[in-house]
Amino acid sequence: MSRTFLKMNGLGNDFVVIETLSQPFTPTADEIRAIAKRGDGGIGCDQVIAIDPPKAEGASAYVRFWNADGEEAGACGNGTRCVAWLLMQSGGKSDVAFDTVAGRLSGVMAGDKRVTVDMGPPRLDWTQIPLSEEMDTARVELQVGPIDAPWVHTPVCVSMGNPHVVFFVDAPVSDEFAEKTGSLVEHHPLFPEGVNVGFAHVVSRDHIKLKVWERGAGLTSACGTGACAAQVAAVRRGLTDRTATVEFESGPLVIEWREADGHVIMTGPVALEFTGKLPELASA
Repeated sequence: MSRTFLKMNGLGNDFVVIETLSQPFTPTADEIRAIAKRGDGGIGCDQVIAIDPPKAEGASAYVRFWNADGEEAGACGNGTRCVAWLLMQSGGKSDVAFDTVAGRLSGVMAGDKRVTVDMGPPRLDWTQIPLSEEMDTARVELQVGPIDAPWVHTPVCVSMGNPHVVFFVDAPVSDEFAEKTGSLVEHHPLFPEGVNVGFAHVVSRDHIKLKVWERGAGLTSACGTGACAAQVAAVRRGLTDRTATVEFESGPLVIEWREADGHVIMTGPVALEFTGKLPELASA
C-alpha cells in the first residue's frame, strides 16, 4: 500500500510530512535515512515528520519528528509551524493544539502561509538540557579551539524540547566555520544526547543573525528551535529585549520569550513544495 507524503519547508528547512491515520508508520532508522537522503532514490529532507491520531483530549494530533540521521527528535520549530498550518487547513480552523514527546504545542494563523506557534517554556536547568555534569547553563564552561585563543567560548545552553548550545560571536560566521566547529561540539562529552549548535551575532536589542549546526542533520538553512534558543540565550545574557527578529540567510523569524508565562512564541512562514508517493517501507 503506497503512502502519500507532503514536502514542506520553513525558510528552507525542509520536511517530509506523513499522515498516519489510515496506515501506521513505524520506520527504522535506516528507512528514515533513506527517505531523508538527497538523491539516489531518496526524497531529501532535514527531518521526517509523522502526524498521528491524537492521544489526549484537546489535541488534534500526536506528532513525531526524526532527524535525517534516523534518530527521533523531541521538537522541531519550523516543522511545528508546518504541522500547525496543515492541521488548521484540514480542520478549517484558525488555531490548533497538538502533542509531541516534548509536550503540547499550539499554533494560530498569522497571515497567508504564516503561522505563530507557542513552543512552551524553555528548559534551563543542567539536568533538562541535559549536561553530563552540573553547571550554570547561562555561562557554560566550554571553549573550542586553542586554549589561549579559542574560536568560541562560554556559551548558553537551552532545551526547547531538544538540546541547544548557543555561542555568541562578534560577526556572522561562515558555513565553513559553522561546519568545523558545530561538528566538534555536537558530540562533545558534555552533551550525552548530542546538541544543536548555534552561532549568534547580536546586531541590536531586537535583531540577531544566526547560523545553526543541527544535531543529526548538519548545517541547516534555518532552525526554529535554534532561533528560540538563541533568543532565550540572548535575553538571559541581557543582550536583547523579550522580542527580537532572528535572521537566517534564508529569512527571518520573530521570537518572543513571553514574560507573562515564560513561553517562547515563534512566528514565521511555511511553504508546501509538492506531494508524492513514499516508496514501500518494510516495517511501515
